[in-house]
Amino acid sequence: MANENDTPTNGYGAGSIQVLKGLEAVRMRPGMYIGSTSARGLHHLVYEVVDNSIDEALAGYATKVTVVIHPDDSITVTDDGRGIPTDMHPVEKKPGLELAMTVLHAGGKFDKNTYKVSGGLHGVGVSVVNALSTQLKVWVKREGKEHYMDFATGITTTPLTVLRDVPAEETGTTVWFKPDGSIFTETLRYDWSTLASRLRELAFLNKGISITLTDERVGDEQTETFLAEDGIKGFIRYLNANRKVLHQDVVALETSVDTGTAEHPNEIAIDVALQYNDGYADTVFSFVNNINTHEGGTHLTGFKSALTSVINKYIEKSTVLNKKDKDIRLSGDDVREGIIAVISVKVREPQFEGQTKTKLGNSEVEGAVRSVVAELLSTYLEEHPKTANAIIEKAVSAARAREAARKARDLTRKKSALDVGNLPGKLADCSLSDPSLCEIYLVEGDSAGGSAKQGRKRDFQAILPLRGKIINVEKARIDKVLSNEEIRTIITALGTGIREEFDIAKARYHKVIIMTDADVDGAHIRTLLLTFFFRQMPELIEAGFMYIAQPPLYRVAKGKEEYYAYTEKERDVITERMGDGRANLNIQRYKGLGEMNPEQLWKTTMDPETRSMFRVTMEDAVLADQTFQMLMGDDVEPRRHFIETNARFVSNLDI
Repeated sequence: MANENDTPTNGYGAGSIQVLKGLEAVRMRPGMYIGSTSARGLHHLVYEVVDNSIDEALAGYATKVTVVIHPDDSITVTDDGRGIPTDMHPVEKKPGLELAMTVLHAGGKFDKNTYKVSGGLHGVGVSVVNALSTQLKVWVKREGKEHYMDFATGITTTPLTVLRDVPAEETGTTVWFKPDGSIFTETLRYDWSTLASRLRELAFLNKGISITLTDERVGDEQTETFLAEDGIKGFIRYLNANRKVLHQDVVALETSVDTGTAEHPNEIAIDVALQYNDGYADTVFSFVNNINTHEGGTHLTGFKSALTSVINKYIEKSTVLNKKDKDIRLSGDDVREGIIAVISVKVREPQFEGQTKTKLGNSEVEGAVRSVVAELLSTYLEEHPKTANAIIEKAVSAARAREAARKARDLTRKKSALDVGNLPGKLADCSLSDPSLCEIYLVEGDSAGGSAKQGRKRDFQAILPLRGKIINVEKARIDKVLSNEEIRTIITALGTGIREEFDIAKARYHKVIIMTDADVDGAHIRTLLLTFFFRQMPELIEAGFMYIAQPPLYRVAKGKEEYYAYTEKERDVITERMGDGRANLNIQRYKGLGEMNPEQLWKTTMDPETRSMFRVTMEDAVLADQTFQMLMGDDVEPRRHFIETNARFVSNLDI
């Protein structure tokens, strides 16, 4: 047995164990609390504060939330709720406001009598925002008084102070904060569209709550108010705005199911809305307590099984279909073709699982959702036979296409992963077999493909040259998609399969890198590829396997010196740094990847030590769906408006 005089091995003893007090842990490991310190984490700070205001609204005490982006990118969030408690905590002997601002996991969300359900994924709340801000100020109107406190990097600088008397009915909380530049080193600038997208989403998910976003950084001050009196029915109309719908009315239900007992009630609020369009994608967004559950879960499973079951039962009783079509057993993919749906549930104690903790695991939710959705749809189809027939005909047509797609898919199966390398002029595979070490470049054109093959590291880098532009999957059914040779080659090379057959465990590469020219055609090819992956292999993006290579735009050389620039600004900095004698500089503008020799392509775009790549994320699936539909869909007018609005932001345009 060791005694206190023993010498710890390698100097590691109790004294080596660091005890972090207060919010020090948050500042030391911010990514654990807000996901990252990139733009994503910066915006998450706003969401944490807004979530508190939304919780007040869910509890029935707030109707308005305002968010203001100030010229210095500081943020103010105000609500008209009850105000954070300011009285002294009986145990901690500190004001409730100070505890909420300075102690992790301190708040009303953990008391189910205060909030039956609460938004936000981790429940870490505003104390994390406080820790990661150089300054945070909070004003609370409550019980006839306006209270004030302020903080610096999570430490109280002004204790609770009463500023003035206010009318008793005047209540609410205002939080102002300035994110810490030493934490958010990548960017401190808030993006209007990112915040607007999330706040719009929250307004749809929480019927009747008014959320206003104001940007004071622009000349005339940009303001938009989000208010959905009809909740997620409005969400569906927003998502289908640029699509041709099969039926004008939005099918919706809003109810609650208690799966508990009299002693231990477990009420689940269920909000579902759907509408079909003439497209080929199925777009189903699922939420739990306002959290976008990207990986789905039991609520989504319940919805999908109810939809498939009800439509198949309706077909059995249908009198408009011929015998051949009535014998078809529709799959889940068939009945969801062209659907836009939103499933939002509110659960007292959600259990999350999955890699990103956005997959609902509560088993009782599946049965609850399945039963209410089945009842709703059965009644709706019976009462609206014209709409029902349009939906059925579309699903049956999808089933026929699925059969044709199966035959096309068989072509990709005939060639095993080992045979892919024998495809003439296509895949140059790597020698390693561990997917976590392997990466594949999808390269625009044979010329660039040839340079990439010569410049790559053969042990872990595979090259797949692509000829021309692949099919636009936004405008094509799956059978047409799978008849495209380039698409089939990509599917076979990656090994995962697509749609219902997709299996991430079969991925042959954990980095799939799109490498196209830095011109308009290259951007179009990149968009077509991203549309394909977003619609047919979204799990690949969610797993973090999808990347976009960043080839340089310029090569600046003088004698034996050479530098590469990825922007015009970077080019100018390099030329200025190289001093006098600009006439002796050789500035080359790369029109395409094929202009680089293998050594240059390796050095600038493929060497893991020096290359620059963007990882493609599913940060905002709703916004992504809208963008792909707008850019790649059939409706020209929204695309024209987008181009006219954003053309002035284009700094490099090669036509």
